[in-house]
Amino acid sequence: MQSCPLCLNKKTSLYFEDKTRQYRNCSNCDLIFVEQKFWLSKEGEKKEYDLHQNSPNDLGYRKFLSRLYSPLKSRLNSGAIGLDFGCGPGPTLSIMFEETGFDVSLYDKFYNQNLEVFNKSYDFITATEVLEHLQNPHLEIKRLTSCLKPDGHLGVMTKLSKGLEAFEKWHYKNDQTHICFYSKKSFDWISNEWNLKIDYIKDDVILLKS
Repeated sequence: MQSCPLCLNKKTSLYFEDKTRQYRNCSNCDLIFVEQKFWLSKEGEKKEYDLHQNSPNDLGYRKFLSRLYSPLKSRLNSGAIGLDFGCGPGPTLSIMFEETGFDVSLYDKFYNQNLEVFNKSYDFITATEVLEHLQNPHLEIKRLTSCLKPDGHLGVMTKLSKGLEAFEKWHYKNDQTHICFYSKKSFDWISNEWNLKIDYIKDDVILLKS
């Protein structure tokens, strides 16, 4: 039985099951996760991402990203340096920040696998619609927080789980590349584990500060 990939707790239980996957729930941090045996292959995962049509020229996509961009930008000093973690095939949030004078590095395990970005420190790091895809969120979040400068910001967009009844009808779980589902309790655990201040901006926008 797989331990919780976020808090590493071994006490997990079956939470929900549908036609394609089983979902387990951690008793400690409340993460809902899909066991490794249900993950897509690396090739299958990339095939799904290749279907994404996100582009800096898509005004609707920019409006969606502005839910994180606007509150995060208002907290940054001029000249702040950032990292867009999980930028995808069509980096857009980084361009939005660069258009207003910020320098942003890129990382994506499929489209921009530049591991050198983790040897630097940043005033802000963004992870938009990324955390739900992570196979090892404990490792990745630890790595990101270690790259934050003092008073640095980690900006996250991911939809939060809100109980079993809602989960059963939740379209978000049906994406086969989504393997981790967080609740507010999960993010409170993240905040405590890595000594971060937390601010819930919207239902799917969370800012963490070192």
